[in-house]
Amino acid sequence: MAEEIKNTSTEQAAPKPPTSAVFSMFGGKKAEKNEVEKTEDKEKEETTNTEEKKADEEAPESPDVHFEPVVTLEKVDVKTMEEDEDVLFKVRAKLFRFDGEAKEWKERGTGDVKFLQNKETKKVRILMRRDKTLKVCANHFISPDYVLKPNVGSDRSWVYSCTADVAEGPAEAFTFAIRFGNKENADKFKAEFEKAQALNK
Repeated sequence: MAEEIKNTSTEQAAPKPPTSAVFSMFGGKKAEKNEVEKTEDKEKEETTNTEEKKADEEAPESPDVHFEPVVTLEKVDVKTMEEDEDVLFKVRAKLFRFDGEAKEWKERGTGDVKFLQNKETKKVRILMRRDKTLKVCANHFISPDYVLKPNVGSDRSWVYSCTADVAEGPAEAFTFAIRFGNKENADKFKAEFEKAQALNK
């Protein structure tokens, strides 16, 4: 009887051999599944996929949600003061003005410079707005007295004195330099400038 108890306690105390999962944790090869286990896994996967497809098909489509705006904004017509004028010429340029006190050129803006002709009076003016902000940086009639001079060392910019520019408030006299992307645009500007001077006589 004592031997039987001894044998039983020995059997209980003996550790079980490690499974393949333990070996795989330390880089050992997992024991391969037998054919029956492989077939069962495949069937489970197919069943899961079929159930997911059914759930997707049965899911109701989300309804079109419509929210009423809290504030209703009315369309406002913005006046540019160019409505009574025709655009004779438009080209991209960079404008500078000469600061007499500092004795240097200061950039006034980059954007489209336009020659606008009034439909009634037929007078032509130059209007230039800065990119993005659309703030006016040049606004004056082209007087027949203005003289376009080539800027020293550049074949794509002109210098001229303007006696009454109203871009920033009351009429002021400025010396402007206007620079273009290439010589071709500079030459076109000069030709249009001279045409405008003839129309404004």
